[in-house]
Amino acid sequence: MTVPAFNTVTWFQVGTDAPDEARRFYGDMFGWKFALDPDSDGYDLVTYPGGDAPSGGISHEPDASRNHAMFLVMVEDVDATCAQTEKNGGKVAEPTMTTANGLKFAYLEDPTGNRFGVFTPPPVS
Repeated sequence: MTVPAFNTVTWFQVGTDAPDEARRFYGDMFGWKFALDPDSDGYDLVTYPGGDAPSGGISHEPDASRNHAMFLVMVEDVDATCAQTEKNGGKVAEPTMTTANGLKFAYLEDPTGNRFGVFTPPPVS
């Protein structure tokens, strides 16, 4: 497996209040496979047919008002990217968060209000 380059779209997320229906739909449509993320409560990892690692996820949301689909860009520094977003006319919709395993991510908006995410993978141990 090759390591993706920084500043490229390397992850996607579908947020839904009906995760069973989403798994059925995307599994039937595209052959995606799902596994519960062991580091999360309510997140399914998505692997494409022939893929050797997950490429996205399904976030279990509490209600339909939080349903979404978005792309995430892998960056070297989430905090610096948040600052650069604001300098370029965008906004930080949800500031940097860090998971227990060290994954850092934030949700941003471009100047026209489109939401997307940025993340830095957890450190390799």
